[in-house]
This record gives sequence, C-alpha cells and structure tokens, in this order.
Amino acid sequence: MKKVLSIILGGGAGTRLYPLTKLRAKPAVSLAGKYRLIDIPVSNCINSEIFKIYVLTQFNSASLNRHLSSTYNFSGFTEGFVEVLAAQQTPENPSWFQGTADAVRKYLWLFEEWDVDQFLILSGDHLYRMDYAKFVQRHRETGADITLSVIPVDAKRASDFGLMKIDDTGRIVDFSEKPKGEALEEMWVDTSILGLSPEEAEKQPYIASMGIYVFNKEVLIKLLKESAEKTDFGKEIIPDASKDYRVQAYLFDDYWEDIGTIEAFYHANLALTQQPKPQFSFYDENAPIYTRPRYLPPSKLLDCKITQSIIGDGCILKNCRIEHSVLGVRTRVESDSLIENTMIMGADYYEEFAERQSNCDKKKVAVGIGARTVIRGAIIDKNARIGCDVKIINKDNVQEAERESLGFHIRNGIVVTLKNAVIPDGTII
Repeated sequence: MKKVLSIILGGGAGTRLYPLTKLRAKPAVSLAGKYRLIDIPVSNCINSEIFKIYVLTQFNSASLNRHLSSTYNFSGFTEGFVEVLAAQQTPENPSWFQGTADAVRKYLWLFEEWDVDQFLILSGDHLYRMDYAKFVQRHRETGADITLSVIPVDAKRASDFGLMKIDDTGRIVDFSEKPKGEALEEMWVDTSILGLSPEEAEKQPYIASMGIYVFNKEVLIKLLKESAEKTDFGKEIIPDASKDYRVQAYLFDDYWEDIGTIEAFYHANLALTQQPKPQFSFYDENAPIYTRPRYLPPSKLLDCKITQSIIGDGCILKNCRIEHSVLGVRTRVESDSLIENTMIMGADYYEEFAERQSNCDKKKVAVGIGARTVIRGAIIDKNARIGCDVKIINKDNVQEAERESLGFHIRNGIVVTLKNAVIPDGTII
C-alpha cells in the first residue's frame, strides 16, 4: 500500500450536525466517549497499512488539527503522516471549497507530486471498519480506472441513497439519485454478482454508494483538470466518467453508518451500548480504533447504578443512575441524578476540587451535571455546566427548536446543548 495516498474529506460547515459543529470541524466531533469522528477513517488507513493521509477541511479546523498532531506521529524512518489541509484563498483559486471534487482539485498541485498509483478518497463522518487494502487490491485486479465502495440495501431503504446499476462484471453502467417508484425498480440488480449469497441478494437487490472511492492517479488528475466546473464526485465527476472510463463496484457487506446528522449521530452512539454485542465494536484487537492518549485517572463510581452504558476515562459519578447512555472523558455527575438515553461528551479539563463539587448552594454552576438533575434523550456537548434540579426531558415533545441564547437546540426531538453552555439550577427543558 506504499503506492496509495489517502485523502479524507472533512466536509463543509456541517450544518446537519449543528450545533455540535458550531465551534469545531465535523470530523472533530466526539464519538463513543473518547474518540472523534476522524479517528475512524484514519485508523482504518493505518490498519490497512496506508500511512500517507491528508485531511481536507475549511471550517473551524483548529481543534481537529490539534487532535491529529497530538495523536498520529509516525516514525521518522517512514513517509507516514496525517496532515490537515485547510481551505485557502490564492490568486489562482480565490474561492473556498465548493464541493468534494473541488476540494481535491484545489490541492491537486500537492497531490500530483507524490509517487503513487492510486488516490483513496474517504469521508470523515462515517462509522465502519474496513480493510482498504482489499478494496485497492480489487481495484487493481479488475483493471478499473475508478472503483466505488458500495453497500447492498433493501427496497425500503433504497430511496434514501444514490443507487447504481452494474453489468455482469461489476462495472457500473447507470446512476440514479434517490429514485422512487418505477425509477427505483429500474435500478434493481443481481447483487450476487458482487459476492452476496442468492438469499441475501434477493433481500437486498440494490447497491448504494458509500462515498468512498479509489482513483488511478492519472485518471483523477485528468478528470479534475478537464472539468473545472464540476464540484462533486458522487453527483457529477463519477457519473460522467462512467461513459469513458472503467468504473467498478466493490461490495462492502458489513456495518456502515453515515452519522452526518444529529439523529443518526445520536442513535449510532447509543447503539454502541447494545448487548451482547453492538453492530460496531471498538473491542477488536486486529483492527483497533486509535485516538489521542490523555493519561487520565480511572473513573470513580461512588454508589451508582449503571446499566447498558459506556463510561469514558476520568469520570466522577456519585450516587446516580446511568441507563443506556454514553459518558465522555472527565464527565462529573452529582448525587441523585438520572441520566437516560443520553450522550454526554464530557469535558476538556477538571475544575479545581472537581471531586467535591456537589454543593448546590454556590452561585456558580460547575462543569458537569449537578445534583438531583434528570436528563433523557439528549446530547450534552463538552464543558457544559448543568445546574442542580435541572430537567432536560423535552417535556412538550418539541421536534425542532432554536434556543441558542439559552444554550441549547432541539433536533428531531433530541435536546442538544451547546459546547460551554450554562443551564442554571432549576431549569426545565
């Protein structure tokens, strides 16, 4: 895999994940109590022995850059690196990134210098574990110019995706964006061609793009230079290229989730607590997911009842109930509180005397969750200060609300507090 360069697309402003992206780039959003979204594709690259990795981003990239520089340091005896390339304005390119293809195009001058055979294009907001070496090997074996990683889907989910049609060799011959009715029926394919069993192929007769591509170097350079007005890989560059180039499909038949929306992000995190085994597990010795080493103390649980939950490092939990929830690093929960169906991202720091912050008589609201507080069906962003006797339960079942001045939003019925938000004692949401 020394001849492969990986390019991870960090996404745009991340409006679908707002307010989690208010102060950070989308790939820097916390995941599973201690990771960040960017750790997924970078770890997949490392486990696939692909060590030349660029991350393209243009919004709020400071925390992402800090995370990557403190996490991924390769030996000086290799060419390995993980480097952020932020959007920049130059005399030749005075505008910001206009889309996935445009982002790569603007840094083509840099990518061209590398002595590689293929470019691996990845997304920064998906949850999955994949051996890219098999993906690239399949691309080389079929003699393809471009290969797309695809997932099989059933008729119920098919209309939510961009679908493709293939011939008997697995070559992509047609594209359709979120088809319905007769247009959907026309995209039916025999997915056993790609390796599914006849039974599985009958249940999942459609294939959808994962937004993961392998390009031959010269093909990508030519396509981007010849079509300066085309800004998106999935909607413009690749469908047009299929007429003149060999575009192949590669089947990925395992867990994959696009977590680019608040609802998908919330459910994907809570799904990690499933028993006996979640669909995606971080407990895989052969393909670990890496992240920043923080050297935090172990979590302290004082007379707590915890069921079906993930507890991050360095947490302090006192006489509380935690049910079906994910608690991030340095989370502090005080006495008689209930956390249910909730993701708490934790904190970037400890306040002084964090172990004895339970006094609700103080005027200042401490970082963490105060005493006698109830939180259900919420995402609590980092460094939030939730006071005593607070109820975050969406009591009126509101589906959408903008309450920026009050420190929270509601998305799909999920209450999402802002980073550094202060929710005073006795507040009811």
